[in-house]
Amino acid sequence: MANLDAAPLPDKDLRAVRKELQGTVREIHYPVNHYIHSSRQLAIPRHFDAKEAGRETVEGNPIEKTCRIYLPAGYDEKDTDTRYNVMYLLHGVGGDQDEWLGGNGIADGNYILCNLIDNLIANGEIEPLIVVFPNGRSAHDWRDRAFTPAGTNMLGFYYFDYELRYDLIPFIESNYATISDIMDGSPEGIDRNRLHRAIAGLSMGGMQALNLVLGGHRYDSVLYTGTQSSWKNGLDETVLAPGMADLFAYVGAFSNAPTSSGGNRLGTRLAESGRKLQLLHMTCGDADEVALESYRRSVDGLAEAAGEALGEFYQALIKDGHHDFRVWNNSLYHFIRLAYRKAEERGKPSM
Repeated sequence: MANLDAAPLPDKDLRAVRKELQGTVREIHYPVNHYIHSSRQLAIPRHFDAKEAGRETVEGNPIEKTCRIYLPAGYDEKDTDTRYNVMYLLHGVGGDQDEWLGGNGIADGNYILCNLIDNLIANGEIEPLIVVFPNGRSAHDWRDRAFTPAGTNMLGFYYFDYELRYDLIPFIESNYATISDIMDGSPEGIDRNRLHRAIAGLSMGGMQALNLVLGGHRYDSVLYTGTQSSWKNGLDETVLAPGMADLFAYVGAFSNAPTSSGGNRLGTRLAESGRKLQLLHMTCGDADEVALESYRRSVDGLAEAAGEALGEFYQALIKDGHHDFRVWNNSLYHFIRLAYRKAEERGKPSM
């Protein structure tokens, strides 16, 4: 475990690289069979134990969702030999698949986020990678960005793991040149593939990265749980998510939202998964009035409870940082360098 005084993000890394070194961004559409139905049940196309989901299931028609994808410079669909690592970046409660891109601003006619990744690749600091920007509301009304505690759109945040595991990752890995192949379900394949997937999120997406990957709680409206909200936001915890440590070896949580589970719970669940997380990188601004308390709560006791199941664990409180992209760009910059530094540098300290 390391408490980092996060170094400032170099301004030059937010500027555009030469055109031939720039990656490209596409909008893609994909079918989703696992989502929160208008009935508030979990739509699922097969027999499933409702006890695990913590709610009844129903057969529903597939819906079509949209995500954005960054492909590195030189990506060639005809090249069947070159394969890439992949990272999933999750947005906040009022955002969508465009937040990391459009909400982050533009410099030199290009998305600042893309400039950051382009520079890291061009400078040889990381291996080229594919980045996927999903919409984290796994619900029939996934386009609704309103904060409505009783809404199915909000409930969809806490059930995004089903879509990710059974819909989005299979779509990405069957249509793009990823190293990982989710169709290989052998023990060796699972162990190998997770080393080539990373996931990180800001705010509500940071909560998803913790609760849904390590195995924290799902949440629902108190109108349906019949309990009291400890957060006074109309939401209360329900069942534990099964976790996705078998899919991801690198996790980043930036300014994780208040419904994030506590560190002891997250660490215990990770230890129970039987998988070792290679990297957990958690950050927050020290002046963040939204997430500072939940960040501290989620960090507290996590490493002790996880034990040998947790590898590199970095924490950073960013001085004078608020709930904004100054913090999140800094966080992503350091996380991506830790997760996907050149293979020959793996195992060496990068900061």
